[in-house]
Amino acid sequence: MISPTTGRAIAPDGSGPTSPSPTNPQSPSPSPSSSPSFTPPPASGGCTATIQTVNSWTGGFQSNVTVRAGSSAISGWTVTWSWPGSQSISQLWGGLQSGSGSSVSVRNESWNGSLGASASTTFGFVANGTAATPTPTCSAS
Repeated sequence: MISPTTGRAIAPDGSGPTSPSPTNPQSPSPSPSSSPSFTPPPASGGCTATIQTVNSWTGGFQSNVTVRAGSSAISGWTVTWSWPGSQSISQLWGGLQSGSGSSVSVRNESWNGSLGASASTTFGFVANGTAATPTPTCSAS
């Protein structure tokens, strides 16, 4: 029953406030269980690379390539890919190109090879042919 003056619960006979029922202090505790073991994922050192076409026109295109170190610092990187058609790089900056034909390999310059963990750098190129965004691979040294 609720007191009309205080808004609090009172005993059914109106004699005063009710008290909460006691809780059992001997409540069972949860049984011990083995906690799951945590195994951190393997360190993903090395690097990754992504290519993004930023401009295109009849007969050519421009792309930027972002190289990102993994969970460990790296002292150098090489990005490789294969063109899907007859594309060819006519101008490159931020890297040193090697390779011929449809196979392209670009390694770091002396000033952008050392990257801290998760740090990144970018190089770019202008290419002849139809715009393409091949899937690059990155290897670190």
